[in-house]
Amino acid sequence: MESSLEKMVDPTLAEMGKNLNEAMKILEDNQRKIEEEDEKKYVRKDIPGPLQGSGQDMVSILQLVQNLMHGEEEDESSQSYRLQNVGEQGHMALLGHSLAAYISVLNRERLRNLTTRILSDTTLWLCRLFRYENGSAYYHEDDREGLLKVCRLVIHSCYEDYTVEGFNVLYNKQPVIYISSAARTGLGQTLCNQLGLPLSCMCRVPCNTMFGSQHQMDVALLDRLIKDDIESGKLPLLLVANAGTPGAGHTDKLGRLKELCEQYNMWLHVEGVNLATLALGYVSSSVLAATKCDSMTLTLGSWLGLPAVPAVTLYRHEDPSLSLAAGLTSSQPVEKLRALPLWLSLQYLGHDGIVERIKHASQLSQRLLENLKNMDFIKTSVEDELSSPVVVFKFSLELPNIDQMLHAGPASTIQHSITSNERHICDTFNQWLGEQLAQLVPASGVDVVELEDEGTCVRFSPLMTSAVLGTEVQDVDQLVDCLKMKIPILTCTLQLREEFDQEVKRTVGLSYIEDLSWPGLGVVRYEYNSDGKKDDKQEKEAEKINTGLLKKLNELESDLSFSLGPEFGGEKNCVYIGMVTEDLDVSELVETIAATGREIEENSRLLENMTEVVRRGIQEAQVQLQKANEERLLEEGLLRQIPVVGSVLNWFSPFQASPKGRTFDLTAGSLESTEPTYVSKAQGTGTTPPPTPTPNRIKQRLPGQKLFKRSLRSSDGFSETSSVSHIDDLEKIEQRSHSVSAIQEQGTVETEKAEQQNEIAQVTNDKTEDLQSDKSQKSGNDSTKVEEQESLR
Repeated sequence: MESSLEKMVDPTLAEMGKNLNEAMKILEDNQRKIEEEDEKKYVRKDIPGPLQGSGQDMVSILQLVQNLMHGEEEDESSQSYRLQNVGEQGHMALLGHSLAAYISVLNRERLRNLTTRILSDTTLWLCRLFRYENGSAYYHEDDREGLLKVCRLVIHSCYEDYTVEGFNVLYNKQPVIYISSAARTGLGQTLCNQLGLPLSCMCRVPCNTMFGSQHQMDVALLDRLIKDDIESGKLPLLLVANAGTPGAGHTDKLGRLKELCEQYNMWLHVEGVNLATLALGYVSSSVLAATKCDSMTLTLGSWLGLPAVPAVTLYRHEDPSLSLAAGLTSSQPVEKLRALPLWLSLQYLGHDGIVERIKHASQLSQRLLENLKNMDFIKTSVEDELSSPVVVFKFSLELPNIDQMLHAGPASTIQHSITSNERHICDTFNQWLGEQLAQLVPASGVDVVELEDEGTCVRFSPLMTSAVLGTEVQDVDQLVDCLKMKIPILTCTLQLREEFDQEVKRTVGLSYIEDLSWPGLGVVRYEYNSDGKKDDKQEKEAEKINTGLLKKLNELESDLSFSLGPEFGGEKNCVYIGMVTEDLDVSELVETIAATGREIEENSRLLENMTEVVRRGIQEAQVQLQKANEERLLEEGLLRQIPVVGSVLNWFSPFQASPKGRTFDLTAGSLESTEPTYVSKAQGTGTTPPPTPTPNRIKQRLPGQKLFKRSLRSSDGFSETSSVSHIDDLEKIEQRSHSVSAIQEQGTVETEKAEQQNEIAQVTNDKTEDLQSDKSQKSGNDSTKVEEQESLR
């Protein structure tokens, strides 16, 4: 490419292209050197400051731009926020903005000729590509600006004196703009604000409630609304229809709506992602009817993955003066240069490249839809299964053909088994599912969408994301695999929520917290026994216990996730339990939570009692020490307290006092004397501390088996015969081992008793012999004494 740039006649263009390539290389280089980071560690980033007088080179400025875009974080979490790498077609679009600035300095004649050529070429290519004959084009940055200009054009066309009298003409005959209730949020209010019209000029048309798609505009009801407005003296002005609603991607009945607009002399404007399929060889009849509308808006930037290219509104109108008054055309050549980035990009891609990108996105949707048809517990909301560029699906325990049942007859004749709470829980689970899929397969571009009838759903719209994210077939396959792994988790968690609720309510000390917005097994709280008192101290104690409970649960070897819940809107002093699998033992989980909570509460109370006992013991020790000092003064006397006299007196007559200390037993909570300690030369052990509370039911676990797991159920889904029999076998083996050990202990005890009896008998005999020898010796001594006395006499 550099050689081709050197061959250019204009050296300025070659230098511009070269600088653009160098700038893109610098901005796309995410590997920054450590030395540069250290040098700029303390340089200001987001804080405005004075302009440097000497100026900076281009590399330094681009380095600053890169730092502002990517920030200082280099971890994996920050990678998702980084910009996508821009391909060569993106470079062409960016080059267009640079060329527009360069071309604007040309003389007026050359500038007018160049802008006319660029505008006419781009308009011709787009009209042929999207089958819109004899159309004009308006290029704009905001995708709503084209509709706004079209509304101005229709107002100028319907109100001849609008240019002179202005709002007075609208006041005499109020205009009405009709939009679908499935249109994007805030569209009607934006139009009224920009046009200076009251909100009463905007009429929202409901979608079908009986037949057809739930996201298509109700044509019969629209007809009645138009008739009512005409009878009340209003002027039906414009109808905004959808070729691919923002939520579900459904297309209104454009052919029927066009006939209705012609009947009441209204303008029909169409927008939506399905308009991209007009470039394909096969186009559905519902979308093909958009070629007959009065105007349409195309967002080529997202469809083709082109950065910073304008949106295009194609329209048909014969009066150029009204188009100029409405702002759809301009006499300023510089404004016509908006089409330059798109003009360059379309030439770079070519007709085949554009069609191939749109076709690739449609094939990705079809591949996902085919896989979703064979999945249980997955409902799809697709308008046309043969050619639907948008796939919307959701997890549900309803029957797969519930939509057909709804469309088969009135809603009142169908019994719905899902209550409002269950639907809220289902929406919560689908929110979690969409976030998980987007996190696991970021290249798929799936997102979560809220629909009026279906609730929370997951949307896959590759026409809006695949060109930018580079979505391929393997990404769709990976998305399907992840979905297959998440469905059993969702099903088991939803089925075990009721069991968990009942088990918690049967357990003393625990309370079940109903939180429909939590995607998991449930929420539990350990109730602190506060004797019916509710104050700040008790609230802090409950918070302390539940926080400690959460910490203890997270330290266990289990596959469950325990947390404090969502950052905003969650219940206080609760433990939130996440998704679970089918082998979860709910009773063991609840029992462990209750036992752990009781342990923390008892330890907390023991600490409080110990604190009070220590405080009282210290006070008692101080009193006793003061008494001991007074007694010592009385025993020693007053003279011994005089410094010199006391020393002399103690030298002549030493005073020996026994040490009288005090020891405090924490377990007994009593203050005792230290005399036994000095006598026995050892400190007593005191009472034994209370044992740590443990769960009443200790479950035997296999080697490597984690907590709260039970043996896998049978193919029925909920049979526990194998797990129960296995536990019984373990209990029998344990009983046998206990009986054998008891017999062994009994034999050992009997042997020890016999040995002790033999030792006692032997000691008794020895003592008897000693006594006899002592008696004989004593008698001999007595006789000797008698003889000595007689001799003395």
